[in-house]
Amino acid sequence: MSTQKPAGTRPEHPVALVTGASGGLGQALAIELDALGCKVAVHYNSAKDAALAVQEKLTNDSVLVTGDVGSYEAVTAMHAQIAERLGPVDVLVNNGAIRRDQVMAMQKPEDWAAVIQTNLIGSFHTARVCVPHMLRKRWGRVINVVSPSGLIATAGQTAYSASKAGLIGFTRTLAAECGRRGVTVNALSPGFMITGMTQTLPDHVVESMEKKAPVPRFVTVEEVARSSALFLDQDCMTGQVISIDSGVTIT
Repeated sequence: MSTQKPAGTRPEHPVALVTGASGGLGQALAIELDALGCKVAVHYNSAKDAALAVQEKLTNDSVLVTGDVGSYEAVTAMHAQIAERLGPVDVLVNNGAIRRDQVMAMQKPEDWAAVIQTNLIGSFHTARVCVPHMLRKRWGRVINVVSPSGLIATAGQTAYSASKAGLIGFTRTLAAECGRRGVTVNALSPGFMITGMTQTLPDHVVESMEKKAPVPRFVTVEEVARSSALFLDQDCMTGQVISIDSGVTIT
């Protein structure tokens, strides 16, 4: 018989931090987690008005927080604010990301570094600050939002692809480290959605992705956000990449 101490139980109202919650997918994730009973910390970097609009749609206790996830000090201060208002974070959603697309041979090193700093190192910062509490509590959820670009090649996206592929590796290894203490770590890989980030893509890229997908349409942010219930409910699903991408990554 195993002597392993059982995992803890899911709190009635888990505290969830959604980074980049002022954007299209972040908003949908915050609203879905609120509907699932979470108290949500709505994070933004610069779009305060948009973040306030998201917070106004929530029914449970919530808090608005800001800070550059690329700064460990800023993330530490942000978590202290959340803990004071709502409690320590039980559910971490690393959704905040930037994209600076350019073919590698012409890309500015500072742009490449900025993408890695925000998307990959920023996710380490938030996890490093939030996960110790989850381990002590023996229950927690980390959801890293990745991308088909971390699995398939898209010209001009070496920085973005590297950040998301790195985050997939981070997800799997952190899952291996945390599973025995009731903390699951998974990645959510949405396909093309109509958001602020995809609106800047060239038309030919959008058209080619739509044609390539077995389900030839864009995914809605609401469809992606509904996966939150699965992540919260499943105690034994960890280290996985859940793709909601119209099948783009299987073609």
